[in-house]
Amino acid sequence: MTSTPCPIRVASWAPVLAMSLVVFGSSSCDRRPAALTADLPLHLEARLDNARVEGSAVPGDVPEPVTWDFAEPQPDWRVLEPWEPEETRTEVSRTEDALRITLGDVDVTDEDDDTAVGGIYIDVPDWKRDEWAYVQVRARSDADVDWMGFILGFNLRDKSEVEEGAEDEDLPFEYYGETATVIRDGTIQTYNLRADWSGGRWEGPWKQMVLGFWAEKEASIELLSVTVIPKEATYAGQPYGVHSEVRNRVYRRALYTHTPGRVQYRIRVPDAGRLDLGLGVLREDVPVTFRISAASAGAEPELLLEETYADEENWGQRSIDLSHMAGQTVDLALETESQRSGTVALWAAPTLTGSAVTNRPNVIFYVIDGGAADYMSVYGYNRRTTPYLERLAAEGALFEWAYSNSSWTKPSTASFMTSLQNSVMGGQTNWTDPVPDQIRTMAEHMHDAGYETAVLVANPNAGTLSNLQRGVDVMKESWEEFTYFGRENHKQSSRFMHDRFWTWREAYPGTPYWVHFQTTDVHRPQDLPAGANFSGLFASPDQRRVWITWHDSLTAAEEGRGPYADAWEKTGLDRVAFYTVWQALYDESMAHNDYQIGQLVERLKAEGEWENTLLIIAADHSVRSAGSDQGLALQDSLPPRWNRPILRPTISRVPLMFIWPGHIEGGQRYSQPVSMLDVLPTLLDLIGLPMPEIMMGQSLAPLLLGREDREPRRPVILDEFWVDQETGELRGRLEVIDGRWGASLEINPRPPDEDEDEEDALWRRPVPLLLYDRWNDHFCLNSVHEQHPELVAHYTEFLERQWAAHQALAQHFTQSGDAVLNPEQLETLRSLGYIQ
Repeated sequence: MTSTPCPIRVASWAPVLAMSLVVFGSSSCDRRPAALTADLPLHLEARLDNARVEGSAVPGDVPEPVTWDFAEPQPDWRVLEPWEPEETRTEVSRTEDALRITLGDVDVTDEDDDTAVGGIYIDVPDWKRDEWAYVQVRARSDADVDWMGFILGFNLRDKSEVEEGAEDEDLPFEYYGETATVIRDGTIQTYNLRADWSGGRWEGPWKQMVLGFWAEKEASIELLSVTVIPKEATYAGQPYGVHSEVRNRVYRRALYTHTPGRVQYRIRVPDAGRLDLGLGVLREDVPVTFRISAASAGAEPELLLEETYADEENWGQRSIDLSHMAGQTVDLALETESQRSGTVALWAAPTLTGSAVTNRPNVIFYVIDGGAADYMSVYGYNRRTTPYLERLAAEGALFEWAYSNSSWTKPSTASFMTSLQNSVMGGQTNWTDPVPDQIRTMAEHMHDAGYETAVLVANPNAGTLSNLQRGVDVMKESWEEFTYFGRENHKQSSRFMHDRFWTWREAYPGTPYWVHFQTTDVHRPQDLPAGANFSGLFASPDQRRVWITWHDSLTAAEEGRGPYADAWEKTGLDRVAFYTVWQALYDESMAHNDYQIGQLVERLKAEGEWENTLLIIAADHSVRSAGSDQGLALQDSLPPRWNRPILRPTISRVPLMFIWPGHIEGGQRYSQPVSMLDVLPTLLDLIGLPMPEIMMGQSLAPLLLGREDREPRRPVILDEFWVDQETGELRGRLEVIDGRWGASLEINPRPPDEDEDEEDALWRRPVPLLLYDRWNDHFCLNSVHEQHPELVAHYTEFLERQWAAHQALAQHFTQSGDAVLNPEQLETLRSLGYIQ
């Protein structure tokens, strides 16, 4: 994101000029801009339109990308040796313009595992990984397989040093990065994978770069080139602007310039004024001197900060006291210089605040990743898993039947952060699909309204892997104490997040603020350490030890331990007994997270912030994607395998609570079904911010505030889709919860393969639409489509019309952004309430 508002331009690769580049935000570039005020937190990086920028020219010696062009032989790239004895060695051969990589079947005699895997790698000269931005892979494939992908790996491992039974024992590299799904239509595709992100805690230099491939069966892919792009090159497109940059696993929204550079703002200093910001550099070998000064009319500038900074691994957080200038209009200048002209300098989240009191509340959006309403005592569960949430429910409003609109974190979080369905944003193409830049996120709405913003998440699917760092002053998604993708997942994320929240509040004490928590305490609950708070509350130490032995036996018998696995018969273990203990472990981790929420709220009260805080408690999905579907697994007999609707409560029923002292009456409970898509419009409505032109949720504020203009509730829609890489069409499920009934319509089902085996056929639903009686079948285990043909016809027509609306709405968010809808499409969208 950059801002260059005046019609003065410089070439991207121009040398440093003696003359200054001057930019004003007023209508005429030769008129001084009006003074900025800080009645709300003033985000200086967002006000470049009002700034005067001098210097900051892009240098001519920006580091070049490193490229391997496979049109020529590249002998330094080598084949990754098979990691397991049964794996087939990857074959490589040359074509006219590419390196063809052919994967062989792992073991064609093993019916449970015939995935083709392999890879190539190259030694790199002990790079510092944080100096690199992207690995760009250009490739093509026309492989006749249902799925194929690749992963970026870092640093090869010695198999003899890998601990047996470790969660990542099957990975030949030390750290793994982003993945990509291969588009198999024979065209050349470019895949961008971030170089500065990985699962696991990174240590040491970058020694090898690995491209690991997998496919459903034997397949090939042709590599045309691999390019590694340095971070400095990503800043070469504009002389200055705004960019999200990471240091020591902390992402900051930063104003960047090139040295020597000066950014000057005319501001009116508020009472108790202070400027909070971070200092950052890209290279430690070229220190940057940062200066901050302020001058009132006709006076000499007062130097407020002068510091030479060279720590490329950390942000330098600084606070500047401006209280002695209260009431004055001053020119506030941020200046940088270094010995190497053109060096990138970063001013992280420069924010001016004062003592002004706003009527807008602080907002805490607290998402329990994998939080199942069915297993919370505040929702009637028979174990006391959420006693503190019970207290909070007495102080606010609770929705009995709230649903995530998808079954797992990535599509669900992206949707409730935008109030748009998964299919409208393009569906899933890769594991790293970003929210399109055209769509404003909740963080961007709040930041643009003057809120200080922070995101503290334990699951990168709720962060940068979805491009949700936009509009965020500070984001932390990878933690020293635990990792979501890796070997040290201790499942006490809430405790560490809350500590980081208070650290952020000390650095940025202004109000109002918005913070998004997304904890993973209840994900894989068996990883809650024995002896931690609430460990042993519902499962005794002996039960836990026995359960771990069962778990290991099932893992050894067959990869995957789902309710339908053959491992139960192979091991003779009791499925219901196994999942009964697993449920107890889940309940313990839920009690842990509930306790930590209580600790957070009690400190908010002690700090005097509670009375002006709007707390929203929710979840991104239910228990199924947090480990297992207990509602299904604890049944004595299992329903058909194809019977797996998203609307099953243990897949998508989530908590949803709103607490705002003095504004939302306590003790309210609502029984009508609502969607997580409703959170964004409700929040904006509650605090008086404008609604987006396009949204698919509906504000719940009229209910919460007791207004007379309550709108009728729409049925809840659930939506989850993936892109078929061969045809380009979306495949998936569109579902509706409508009072007593729930319906699930399969859209564009994949035709059966000629060689589809009996196992695959068991997962194929017999009819396009499945129908459920939610009143008499809580877990939606039995479709009643055969008993109610009239309802099948009704909901098929309803969901097909809904699908047409989703497809029309998706045209607004094409890459070109210039799609035009016809009058019929517009009318349909307005009638459904999607266009305001």
